[in-house]
Amino acid sequence: MKSMKRALMEGSSLSRIRCCILRFRSGTQGLVGLRNYGLSCCVNALLQSFSATWEMVDLLDRWNPVDKENGSVPLQLRKTLVTMRDFSGHGTHHWDFLHCLNRHEISLHIQQDAVEVFLSILNFIQQQMHDKTLAQKIQCLYKVDVETYLQCTKCSNIYSGTSFFLCLPLTIRETQNSLEDCVRLFFELQELRGKDECYCERCGEKTPSKHGFKLISLPPVLCLHLKRVRNSGGFTKKLHSQVSFPETLNISGILTAEVLSKSYVHQSDSQYNLYAVIVHSGCALCGHYTAYIRQKDTSWYYANDDYIKQVSWAEVQNAYGGSQRDGTAYMLLYRRTLKDCSSG
Repeated sequence: MKSMKRALMEGSSLSRIRCCILRFRSGTQGLVGLRNYGLSCCVNALLQSFSATWEMVDLLDRWNPVDKENGSVPLQLRKTLVTMRDFSGHGTHHWDFLHCLNRHEISLHIQQDAVEVFLSILNFIQQQMHDKTLAQKIQCLYKVDVETYLQCTKCSNIYSGTSFFLCLPLTIRETQNSLEDCVRLFFELQELRGKDECYCERCGEKTPSKHGFKLISLPPVLCLHLKRVRNSGGFTKKLHSQVSFPETLNISGILTAEVLSKSYVHQSDSQYNLYAVIVHSGCALCGHYTAYIRQKDTSWYYANDDYIKQVSWAEVQNAYGGSQRDGTAYMLLYRRTLKDCSSG
């Protein structure tokens, strides 16, 4: 019987040959396929998005790891992204990165949630990188600063604080949605009544209130999570609802002055261009992840593990949803227009 290591090496060789042929046929402009080891499709799709986030790749390139960082998640991520970038027809290895995640309790053989893995990787960068300045710059690429807002409707007293998101969680309806409406809904104040009432120090009791977020600042890379998984009556289900999303997103045209914090950082350009779509196919508890990636030449490509092909924007729009047969967009990554985007 072959050893697992030998079998994996031979499997990897076959994958490299297949990937090389696919790349030659489709002209993938530097994209490289990633073999699915077990249930690694989630990580594979995220790696394609990280590779397309050149601001993050540039920051990792500046990093000089110390000895004690060997085997860390950010170091293995950097090695994998370098290999993907320098691909020259001999395939790429990300087995070490997968095993590093596995050692940090992101199992290779369990269905993972892409948003949870994405946030875990960003947290590992903060925790494990000795260069805290660079780690902070990587976090700031995705950091949406918000003011948490709570107003007692009985005495009008306002409680506020600050927080941040690395990926905005957007609620979607079971009917049709537009991304713009989902963003507006996120910033709408919600009424808290009954069992959801909060304690007001001024009133000395639980009272009805209004709760929500007000925007302070937007990042160079805006990550949006379409909350398609919902718990209802003890069951977990996936919403296949249609969510239309544009190639170009203008935040200033979506949000009103009422949802901007007094500390809002005015930006000369709040326009974003879509460059990655993480797609989920299947049901809530069992499925498959793929990705649409836009390269610097503005062409779109579809990455399904080790299969890469060039696609049109019309094909990307198939990820809007509306049908249980098709994959649906689960994460969207937008980049602020280049004239206003800087990794620091």
